[in-house]
Amino acid sequence: MLTNTFENVKKVILSAHKGSTAKDKVTFYNSWAENYDQDVAVLDYRAPSLAANTISSHFSGEREAAVVLDVACGTGLVAKQVKEDSCILTVLTSYMKKHGFGHFVGIDGSEAMLEMARESGLYQDMKHSLLGEEPLPVHWAASFDVIVIVGALSVGQVPVCMVRQLCKSAKPGGYICMTTRSNQDNVEYKAALESELRQMEEEGLWTRVEVTEVKDWERAVSEQEDGYISGAVYLYKKLRA
Repeated sequence: MLTNTFENVKKVILSAHKGSTAKDKVTFYNSWAENYDQDVAVLDYRAPSLAANTISSHFSGEREAAVVLDVACGTGLVAKQVKEDSCILTVLTSYMKKHGFGHFVGIDGSEAMLEMARESGLYQDMKHSLLGEEPLPVHWAASFDVIVIVGALSVGQVPVCMVRQLCKSAKPGGYICMTTRSNQDNVEYKAALESELRQMEEEGLWTRVEVTEVKDWERAVSEQEDGYISGAVYLYKKLRA
């Protein structure tokens, strides 16, 4: 499909909202996989670079040895932000070099997206799983130094309850980085997400490291909004197993 202009990309994304079931969403992402990287570039989609930069500013361990779980990895944009390799968004190559992470595990509900990520050569392991419908593997508990989920924590995508599984899969002392949009369509979801994040902190599961509200997150695609929408990056550190 030809989606090289903002209006074309907008039509593609709005078409995703026509399907309400998990199967509909997977079908959409399977069809979008080939053009995904180019299309999100048209949207000035900043979430992957913002998440990677947030993690980089706080992570003090050995980056090449750290195991990073990229949840809802799609075609691998987050991994491409933190490690130089064969990437479509070549303007970000110098940015990716400096972060230095080297060991990635990816999980996504779209097999077509996973295939694109596999072709990047960035991931040591990948798993196909419908997030929110299937739990993360039990043997992943306390396994990852960094867990990142970008773009999928929003209305109609991954349910808020999934963040507990993310925390469970992190090593004690590991980081969990999450992003969400702050636009009109996502207001209720974001409020529920932040309530769950606070509740988990009160339970002593993790501690908040940084929460950043970003004004120019990406170009608006809904019919009710113009210009740029805002978003947020959340970074938490797991306290115990």
